[in-house]
Amino acid sequence: MKTAILQSALVWENPQANRNHFEKKINAIDETVDLIVLPEMFSTGFTMNPSAVAETMQGETVLWLQSLAKAKKSAITGSLVIKENDNFYNRLLFVFPSGEIQFYDKRHLFTLAGEDEIYTAGNKKLIVEYKGWKICPLICYDLRFPVFARNVEEYDLLIYVANWPKIRINAWDSLLKARAIENVSYTIGVNRVGEDDNKFVHNGHSQAVDFLGNYILEPVENEGVFKLELNKAELLLARKKFNFLNDRDAFTLKS
Repeated sequence: MKTAILQSALVWENPQANRNHFEKKINAIDETVDLIVLPEMFSTGFTMNPSAVAETMQGETVLWLQSLAKAKKSAITGSLVIKENDNFYNRLLFVFPSGEIQFYDKRHLFTLAGEDEIYTAGNKKLIVEYKGWKICPLICYDLRFPVFARNVEEYDLLIYVANWPKIRINAWDSLLKARAIENVSYTIGVNRVGEDDNKFVHNGHSQAVDFLGNYILEPVENEGVFKLELNKAELLLARKKFNFLNDRDAFTLKS
């Protein structure tokens, strides 16, 4: 699977500016890729002021994602602020090249920032089936909770989109490798760069790790579009040789 990950600074609470910026970056990708990954809350930054920026599932950013996915013949994923039934969600959209959408609402809301007091938590894990791959997309703080991410579905690719600050970047690097190793899965983390309006500095470290914990893309700190290719045949061969998932614990996760 050919994948492009976009690491960028974000314009605070300005969806139009962020859409314009990412559209230029995406349109500049000069080869066909299967999947494009954007950061968490890519249209606004990690805001706790959702009433100022929230959109609906028929809003401008959703329509923009659908139009861009169709034009580029690529799936696009990332999270944004969605309002639905008077609730606000940090919602990840997986937009297929056809324009079809599947979504995941962030389960683990970041209590340190008060996200849990403003947004409504999701309770359903999403497994996307796309081009013969099973993909599990999650959001930022979810990375700290391995039970929810546990690979009971035998997914092939685990994705985390984030606004993870520089001050805690060591945890980001360590946990992405841990999730890849324990789930015997390709794992991609896409973060932002730059300072937000809360004065938190982000230094990126977007990266890709293979199913044995080896870097495919080492952590990068500069803004850019980074392309990589994942090989499912190599994943299946490794799982056959190292059948660690067969020994996983059975458990029931309470919502």
